[in-house]
Amino acid sequence: MTKGVLVDLTKCIGCNSCVVACKMYNNNKWIDNRTHFPAATSGEDAKLADENWTVVRKCRISAETGERIDKRAPLRTDGSEVWRYVKEQCLHCKDPACVSSCFATAFRQTELGPVVYYPNLCVGCRYCMLACPFNIPKFEWDNPLPMLTKCSMCSARVESGDAPACVSVCPTDVMKYGEYDDLLKEAKAILAGDRQYLQQIYSEKEIETLLARGYVQHIYGAEEAGGTLWIYISDKPFETLGFKTNVPKQSIPSYTEGFTKKSLVVGVVWFAILSCLYVVTGFISRRAKRQKEQEQAANDKPEPPAESVATEPPVT
Repeated sequence: MTKGVLVDLTKCIGCNSCVVACKMYNNNKWIDNRTHFPAATSGEDAKLADENWTVVRKCRISAETGERIDKRAPLRTDGSEVWRYVKEQCLHCKDPACVSSCFATAFRQTELGPVVYYPNLCVGCRYCMLACPFNIPKFEWDNPLPMLTKCSMCSARVESGDAPACVSVCPTDVMKYGEYDDLLKEAKAILAGDRQYLQQIYSEKEIETLLARGYVQHIYGAEEAGGTLWIYISDKPFETLGFKTNVPKQSIPSYTEGFTKKSLVVGVVWFAILSCLYVVTGFISRRAKRQKEQEQAANDKPEPPAESVATEPPVT
């Protein structure tokens, strides 16, 4: 069955344990102070990059208006601002656009769901970067022989029955790994306040804590781009937290599915038509050439010499 991860942003304290685990497991470098194309892994400037497959981005939110506070604004110490931390990584779409757009099959989806990148197959076309609605794949701009990179959801660990490295080290249980369908049901139950369902998972004290958090009535990733294996719940609007909220609900590959299914048939038909035209035009061209050669040969043929007429000698 398909695996997934439920992320509860109300529990994140911004400790960056997940970032460290990701770096160690994938042997990625720290590039916060890199000369070219630096990228932070934490704070308000945190962003995904070729060596940053997961980051924890800090968001400052006004306690009065609920709006995002500009990072250049001075820190408020009077309790009028609250902080939220957003863990970012590849969301692993159920119908991934990167897989659909990659003609080299460098992106593939495993049976359990993770979308994995195989650099040995990549030709560097970067179609995946254009296709991804979440802007996840990153190019190695600082590498003389660049490739693409992204989170693989620790597919080797998932295949062996273990949770991704970032999930396994979280001290506050921000992320919950398991069967995707079960996690989606749990998220819906939390938002709906379904005590009967939650009692199968949590204690009464934990349920009271959950229901007191005031979650927004939206599960990010449940419908975005056809659905993703990483789903989020939050007590603050996702738009305020910097999530892409203009992503279509329909999966990106579904827009071209009808065309791509017919492309093979169209290609075969056009090949047959062009082949016939090639044969016909070739035959006409060869016949015209032979006819021209015959006419040329006829024109160049020498005329036979004229017959001489015998004359009698004059009579003397």
